[in-house]
Amino acid sequence: MKKIILLSSLSVFLLNCNKKAEVPVPENISADTIAITEPTVDTLGAKSFCYMGVTGKDTVFVSIDDNLGTITGKMATKNSEKDSNKGDLSGFKSGDTLKLTYEFASEGMTGNKNDIYFLQTKDGLSEGIGEKDTETGTKYANENKIRYQGGRNLKPADCNTVAKALQ
Repeated sequence: MKKIILLSSLSVFLLNCNKKAEVPVPENISADTIAITEPTVDTLGAKSFCYMGVTGKDTVFVSIDDNLGTITGKMATKNSEKDSNKGDLSGFKSGDTLKLTYEFASEGMTGNKNDIYFLQTKDGLSEGIGEKDTETGTKYANENKIRYQGGRNLKPADCNTVAKALQ
């Protein structure tokens, strides 16, 4: 009797092991509609920003493109009592500081270069003020001594307005 019970238990066990698990297969498989309808956000492309600052009767216009920390752009200063200038910005972003070279035309002369640093915040740009190198007169003597209080402050502006001023 023990043998019969043992043999029947063993055979039931073997039968259960040979059964394949049946997984229900849906009849209609559709595409993932969420992936199709969600807009793609380009996080790697260049980001454009426009700024404008007014001090008295003088106005500064800046347009920058930030492409993963590499900065390019344009800047124009319209002065009421001095010659105005206009040119290109190039450089890089280090933390929240834009370390740029401004190559511009002023007083009929082209090819002028000057280092210009801006502290970028959610409120705009603050221009860095610091002592210039005595040899070049265009580069900062000591980057650690640049201060961002007292320089020009530029606020975010409409890019269409800035683009017209930069033409």
